[in-house]
Order: sequence, then C-alpha cells, then structure tokens
Amino acid sequence: MASGEWKKVPGFDFQDIFYDKRYKDNGAAVARILVNRPVTYNSFTGDTTIEIGMAMSDASHDSMVGVVVIGGVGDHFGSGGDVNWEQAGGLRGTQFQKGIDDFIRMCRKPVIAMVQGYCIGGSHHLAYMCDFTIAADDAVFGQNGARVGSPADGYYLPYLARVVGTKKAREIWMFARRYTAQEALQLGLANKVVPRDKLEEEVDAWCDELLKLSPDCIEVYKATFDHDIEYLAGMSGMHQRLMIPWWHDSPDLKEAGNAFVERREPDFWKYRKTRK
Repeated sequence: MASGEWKKVPGFDFQDIFYDKRYKDNGAAVARILVNRPVTYNSFTGDTTIEIGMAMSDASHDSMVGVVVIGGVGDHFGSGGDVNWEQAGGLRGTQFQKGIDDFIRMCRKPVIAMVQGYCIGGSHHLAYMCDFTIAADDAVFGQNGARVGSPADGYYLPYLARVVGTKKAREIWMFARRYTAQEALQLGLANKVVPRDKLEEEVDAWCDELLKLSPDCIEVYKATFDHDIEYLAGMSGMHQRLMIPWWHDSPDLKEAGNAFVERREPDFWKYRKTRK
C-alpha cells in the first residue's frame, strides 16, 4: 500500500513528543508517537507521560488508525524517568502511577516499539509492554531502578516474567544489567533486529502487514491478551506503599541522584545503619 507523508495531528500542542499520522491510499492510518527529549536521551517526566497518554487515547479512538508506533527522536529510544525530575520529587504525582505502560495496555490498537540506542529503565518496560518490538542492531536493553534508587512494582514485573521467564525477569530487574539487541531477540524482548538504517523501513513493513488484516479481529486479539494481565494492574504501587512509604524522600533516591550528577557509583549502604 502506498503511503502519504507524516503529518502532525491537529489540535495537540505537545512540548515533549511529536504526534503524527500517515494515511495509506485506502484510508487506513498509522499513528506515530516520538518522545522528543534527545538531550536527555529521551528520558521522561510527568509531562511527557501525560502527552503520551493523550496521543495514545486519540489514536485508540480513531477508527481509521490501525496501528500505533512509539519511538524516540535521535539516537535513543529512551532512558526512563528523568533522574533530576525524580530527585526533585516528581514521582509524587499520581499521574506517574498511571504510567505510559497503562496507556499501552488500554490502547485498542496494536502498538509497535521502534527501538534504537538505549532502551533503559521505564523506557525498557514501555517497550516490552508494547505488542511488538522492532530493534536496531545498536539497541541496548535493561532496567535501571536498582541503580538509581527507583523501585517499581505492579504488573510490569510479573508481565516481564511472561515474556522472558521468571528467572531471567528477576535477573533483568534485580541486577540492572545491559543486553544487546541480539540478546534481547533471543530472550524474547524483541520480535526482530535489523540494521539501524533499516529500522523505520522494517517498522513500516510490519505496519503494512497489520493494515491488511481485519482491524476488528486485531482489536479483539489485543484485548484478549491484555485481559489476561488485567488483575495485575491493581498491584501498582502496593508494595512501595507498604514497604517504603517514604520512598519519594528516601536516602536511596537522593544518593542515586547525587551520584548520577557527580558521575560516581552510589553508596546506598552508608545510610542504612541509621535505619531501624
């Protein structure tokens, strides 16, 4: 199917993302959401999350959109939550608890993560929560929470166990290691890996293939798969609130932020001797 040019979706004045649609000659459309914070490796704040949610909701309710692509401007897909924003208390906002992962799950249309460069932390679980992940051969995957004092709970942890298996999911979250694109492919974190200069072409091909299929069937399939994890959504924030209710002002978070700015290894243990 022939495609038109990407065009900004009217009515949305976003600061942190680009939101475009491209129409095929039969009227079917692809929606594209690109995080536009390349200076910070496309890290996100609460504002970024809100904008992604608004764009995702619009695409989900547009009857002519058959697939959504999410990615990042520049060299990287994303590096998760902005460390400076988190250290300043940004995560206190309830909007973050309704994160971009939720918007992926609630979107009626299949979502493809188009990953290049770093895909770390919150951006990583954003990618594996997508229905499909197409990665460039320079992509680097991994979690970062234990390195930066940012715990997470809720369905993204047990869902990863369904993607890669329980043992590997625990390794990915607890060790905060980095994985190459080929390792991600072998683990099941990516559906396909292609050379960097072929990434957009490959994503376009997947979109074209999806748009040749019944959109009603695809929506039902997605909803059925997502229903299987619906009960996990209520877990979000539960263990944080029970175990470390002070987390947003915790020494771990402050130490991680200071270490990041000072470009050194954090020393989380120096504070624990004062805790009861």
